[in-house]
Amino acid sequence: MNTISKQHFEGERPLFEQHGLRLDEVTIGDGESAIKECSDIEAYGCHFWGKYPFWHVHRFKISDCRFDAGARSAIWYSDHMEMRNTRIDAPKFFREMHDLRLENVVISDADETFWRCRDIEARNLELHDGTYPFMFSENIRIDGLRSDSKYVFQYCKNVELHHAHIVTKDSFWECENVTIYDSHLDGEYLAWHSKNVRLVRCHLAGEQLLCYADRLVLEDCTFDAGCDRLFEYSNVEASIRGHVTHIKNPTSGHIVADSIGSVTIDENVKAPANCIIETR
Repeated sequence: MNTISKQHFEGERPLFEQHGLRLDEVTIGDGESAIKECSDIEAYGCHFWGKYPFWHVHRFKISDCRFDAGARSAIWYSDHMEMRNTRIDAPKFFREMHDLRLENVVISDADETFWRCRDIEARNLELHDGTYPFMFSENIRIDGLRSDSKYVFQYCKNVELHHAHIVTKDSFWECENVTIYDSHLDGEYLAWHSKNVRLVRCHLAGEQLLCYADRLVLEDCTFDAGCDRLFEYSNVEASIRGHVTHIKNPTSGHIVADSIGSVTIDENVKAPANCIIETR
């Protein structure tokens, strides 16, 4: 493997079609597509601020690097990536990719990040600001996620989260096969129009949560006092710890809680309208 150390590159495609290359403390300045159509690349302690630095790259490692705001749309159409101990301040990262491994990564502008990606493994990932991270992505497993981005996990499939803290709105819409363990989920309209969502030991906050859901399961979950109009038009099996303020028009299943403030079953409930709702 060839090594380039402590050099500065800019302009159009300065490292085009490189294969088997290690970059140590390299800077990529103004320009576009610095590392394009490459394979077997390693970048350590590098600083990127030019646009589109990694496109069509196969088998690459990025460690202890920094992507400034100008490095927008930095990694697209690529695969078999490992990224560690890296900060990203640019939007529209990671698109049309597969086989991503991330650890200790902070994304300060998560706007349109992780779009149409698959096979994502992450540990200790932070997402801040921006909208629609993970749109249309699948096969995602994350342990340790903190996110305040809006509309996170829309139209996703096969998602497993552990120890997540998510503050958002309209999250997990039209998702399928989602399991979330030991997490805090705060935001309105959680998991509407979803299929096969399972929440285990999670704490939930927000209004009108978990509506229009099919095959929804909650195990030992808790709710903030402000949560109301829960489970409307959902097929749900729920075991709730503590108090739940208001349940409205679930279609079927079984809901049990320590205490329930109020239940609305009115003329608008959808068939079969046979959900069992009870306290312990």
